[in-house]
Amino acid sequence: MATLQPPVMRLLQIHDDGDLSLTKDLIGNVPPYGILSHTWGSDEEEITFQDLQIQNGSWREKLAFRKIQFCARQAKRDGLQYCWIDTCCIDKSNNSELSEAIISMFRWYRNAIRCYVYLIDVVDDDQDLNNPVLSFNRIEPMFKKSRWFTRGWTLQELVAPPIVEFYSREGKLLGDKKSLERQICGITGVSVNALRGHALSSFTVAERLSWAEYRETKREEDQAYSLFGLFGVYMPPLYGEGYENAFRRLRTEIDKGSDGAPYSR
Repeated sequence: MATLQPPVMRLLQIHDDGDLSLTKDLIGNVPPYGILSHTWGSDEEEITFQDLQIQNGSWREKLAFRKIQFCARQAKRDGLQYCWIDTCCIDKSNNSELSEAIISMFRWYRNAIRCYVYLIDVVDDDQDLNNPVLSFNRIEPMFKKSRWFTRGWTLQELVAPPIVEFYSREGKLLGDKKSLERQICGITGVSVNALRGHALSSFTVAERLSWAEYRETKREEDQAYSLFGLFGVYMPPLYGEGYENAFRRLRTEIDKGSDGAPYSR
């Protein structure tokens, strides 16, 4: 099997004054970083790689700046100078870069020091801004209904990182995937051992596919592409091929790695 080369990665650097800037392309020797997991809003709301090239900082007026600012502040509190956010650290106008990022995404989440889950639809109603931690019992109904649990890409973002912390829209800590594992397993159907970092190869292909069964993606092919990391599959994404072709290629690659019996292992 060919050895995977280190992917090119670009991070957001958090400066002492709170300003943010993109690093140069990094190949290996990537510094410690935090990583954001979130659900996308409309294209107009999100801050892109191209936005960050605008020197006047007008992108700070976009709605998505709130979650970028949250991620940067939280990373800094955790002693990190860098963070990674998919909306603005990938130049999606570059097809080659986008393909490499999709293939590398699971590793990037797995290698993060901390993953910060920003739940925009979990809202603190007591407005006590001096209390950085919420009472989970009070917000549990909102947590269970969060859109984050219905999206395709967030499955790997839950499973891959060693530390996953959940935050409300206000940036208040709800808990992490260890303290909330009972609730998370109930919502997602993901095995507790998967949350605890057991090798994904120890779960059957059918079981891993079941974790993604009711999740949705904006582009139909992403329902297959978002599963690359869960199966250790590395194949080029081909947007436009459609759902059936994407899954057919995925299953072919899974078969190659499981001695021709993927659904019984």
